[in-house]
Amino acid sequence: MTNVDPADFYTGIVAELYGPLKSYLQDPEPYAAFIQQAGMPALELGCGDGDPLLELRRRGLDVDGVDSSADMLERLRRRADEQDIRATVFHQRMEALNLPRRYQAIFLAGPTFTLLPDDATALAALRGIRAHLAEGGTALVPLFTPAPTPAEQIGRVRTAAAPDGAELRVSVVAEQRDETARTQTTLLRYERHHGSDSTIVERPWIMHWYPRDHFEELVATAGLAVTAVTDADGKPAPADVTDLLHFQLQPI
Repeated sequence: MTNVDPADFYTGIVAELYGPLKSYLQDPEPYAAFIQQAGMPALELGCGDGDPLLELRRRGLDVDGVDSSADMLERLRRRADEQDIRATVFHQRMEALNLPRRYQAIFLAGPTFTLLPDDATALAALRGIRAHLAEGGTALVPLFTPAPTPAEQIGRVRTAAAPDGAELRVSVVAEQRDETARTQTTLLRYERHHGSDSTIVERPWIMHWYPRDHFEELVATAGLAVTAVTDADGKPAPADVTDLLHFQLQPI
């Protein structure tokens, strides 16, 4: 598979196709509730093109954003201008944070943390979270264990139309899963066709997952403690759950 730095995945044609082809919008309510509980200012890690950051800003919440993709942040800024919303965002990798202030609330909207490719990168990100939490602050990290792509979906094409009339396509070409390394690498093909002009790019999308006890060890190594683990509905999660889990972390 093509070698692409995971932090550079959402660039170029992939960033262009992200908005038109994304299958759902992040519900802002859980994150608004988390910020109200944990306090402000708040920081969204992996804010992408602005969901749910722009809605949280529209509500008057003091939320900054950070993302590794300059192209996605440019989309966010354009959307913010169109909606007359002021937003402060930073172009930085999650594992190399160096921001000008600390936060009472730091969160990821959805399991973006699984896009960090290995434990060392995850530990660096957790240490960055620790360094940017204010005293008494709380971080929210959603995690899940990805399921393999069903065989019947390999090669299936999803399409959308671009504002200029171009046809946008994305499909899964192949997939590799390594249970020992806890990684799933999905080769995605992105296409843009407009008349005789076509762009086709293939990129590997790496997801790295964590057994609950292993993630808690990384958290402790980073100087944080797990204060709550809940399911998608906010209820305490049993130890054997592998669906979406929300880990709340605080400095030790």
